[in-house]
Amino acid sequence: MLETVHLLITSAAVVADTQAPSLLRSLLDAYADRPNPRTVAVVGNQPLARDPDRAAAVDACDLVIRVNGFVMDEPGDEPVTGSKVHAVVFNRALRATPWVFRDYSTRLYLMVEPGRLHWEPDVIPAWWPEDLGLVPVSNREITIPLSNALGLDGAQAHWATTGTMAAWIARTMYPDAHLLLTGYSFIDNPNQTSWEHASGDSCIVGPEHQIAAEGRLLASWVDSGSTTLMR
Repeated sequence: MLETVHLLITSAAVVADTQAPSLLRSLLDAYADRPNPRTVAVVGNQPLARDPDRAAAVDACDLVIRVNGFVMDEPGDEPVTGSKVHAVVFNRALRATPWVFRDYSTRLYLMVEPGRLHWEPDVIPAWWPEDLGLVPVSNREITIPLSNALGLDGAQAHWATTGTMAAWIARTMYPDAHLLLTGYSFIDNPNQTSWEHASGDSCIVGPEHQIAAEGRLLASWVDSGSTTLMR
């Protein structure tokens, strides 16, 4: 009888946990222009040409997420990807641009750390501002389901790029919102071996990333009609 009661209590706790709202979703809601955003933009770091329509589309979204060492349009510049940002998704290898910490008190900073599933140490980067908080992104909630969707072997040191993790966060936290993606070079060039950035030097595509699989996943969202890709 005691065993039966224990099982019932455990089962109820599991149900309650799975029905609880995501803390990540609640935080994003708090920083967005409106709760339950209807439009979400995720801006990657591919160098892009001037495009006023793209910039306006990004800035019109209820929630704008930018990635790692991002660039924003400045007053008087030709518009490229807009000037709005609510959340920054980054990793410990971030090479900060002048825009990363600007107005930081108005933004949500989300640190992805998929490498902690393998070898990455749990260390706050020494260059991180002392008065700025950050929120680690749950590997159980985000990284592992994304790896499964990409068909990655969990036993191998393979994980998604920060850009794809940001897109996955947007898509899974807001499944009913329309998603706008821009700055994702690997959708059109899945065989590239180096990254060109909108700001800063180029670098190699790390061996931990399977960008062809990532490109197929994001392209499938575009094909479904739930996502718009602006090149």
